Amino acid sequence: MARHTHPHEPAGEASTPGRVSGRSTLTHLLVSLRPEQWTKNLVVFAGLLFGLKLFDPHAVAQATAAAGIFCVLSGVVYLVNDIVDREADRRHPIKSHRPIASGALSPALAAAAAVTLGTMALALAFWLSPGFGSVALAYVLLQSAYSWPLKHMVIIDVLTIAAGFVLRAVAGAVVIQVPISHWLLVVTILLALFLALSKRRHELVSLAGNADQHRRILAEYSPYLLDQMIGVVTASTVIAYTFYCISPETVQKFGTDYLGLTMPFALYGIFRYLYLVHQREGGGSPAEMLLNDRPLLVCVALWALAVVIILYRPFGV
Repeated sequence: MARHTHPHEPAGEASTPGRVSGRSTLTHLLVSLRPEQWTKNLVVFAGLLFGLKLFDPHAVAQATAAAGIFCVLSGVVYLVNDIVDREADRRHPIKSHRPIASGALSPALAAAAAVTLGTMALALAFWLSPGFGSVALAYVLLQSAYSWPLKHMVIIDVLTIAAGFVLRAVAGAVVIQVPISHWLLVVTILLALFLALSKRRHELVSLAGNADQHRRILAEYSPYLLDQMIGVVTASTVIAYTFYCISPETVQKFGTDYLGLTMPFALYGIFRYLYLVHQREGGGSPAEMLLNDRPLLVCVALWALAVVIILYRPFGV
C-alpha cells in the first residue's frame, strides 16, 4: 500500500492516520476489529444446541447476547495483537495492508478503543451472568497473553488458540446454565487444534523461506512436522466425535442413538478442509474458507440441520 509520510516523521507511521486510502478513522477501526471473523464465535451456541435449549426464547436471547459480546472481545484481542505485531506485519505481503501496520490507524487510538470496548463488553458480560463474565475475562486474559509471550512458544501457541475456542463453548453453556459434555469439550479443542495447525501450515508454505521473518515461531515448525501433528489431531477428532455420538451418556441424555448418523457430514467436512489446505493452498483464514467454499458451507449447514432433527425430533424422528 503506497503511503506518504512527512519528511520529519518516522518511517512506517502515516502523517494523517485515518485518511490513508480515503477511509475514515472509524472505518479503519472497524476493519481492525475484523467483524468478518464472527463465525468463530458460533461455538458459543454449542451449549444452546446440545443443551436442548434451541427453542427456548430466553436461552436463545442469552446465547445471542453472549455471542455478540465475544465478537466484541475477539475484536479487542485483534486490536491488541495488531498493535504488538505492527512492525512484523509491515514486512508481511498481506498483513502490511492492515490499518495499524500501514499507519492508517494510530496505535494509541487503537489501544484506547481496545480498552474502552473491552471494558464495556466485560461489564455487560458480568451483568449478564457472573459466571459468564468470569469465563469472558479468562478469555481476554488468555488471548492477551497469547499476543505477547505465548505466541512465541512452540506448540503452546496453537494450544492457546484452541483453548480460546473451548472457553467460547464453556461460556455459551454457562450463560444459559446447562452442563456441557466433556466429550464435546474434547471435540472442540481437537477441532480448534486442527484449524490452528492448518493455519500455521498455510503461513509456513505461503511465506516460503521468509516465514520466520514475519513470525518468529514459524522457524520452529516445518511442513512435515505440521502434517504429522495435523494427522494425529484429525484422527483424534473423528474418534472423539464418534465416541461422543455413540456413548451411553449421550444416548441417555438425548434419548436417541441416531446422532451417529451425522458422522458422514463430520468426515466430509474435515476431508474437504484438508483438500482445501493441501490442494488449494488454503487454511489462512478458517472463517473465510467456511463462508467462501460452498461445499464446506453446505456440509456444515446439513450437519447442523441433521443434529437439530435428531435431537429435537420435530418430525417425530
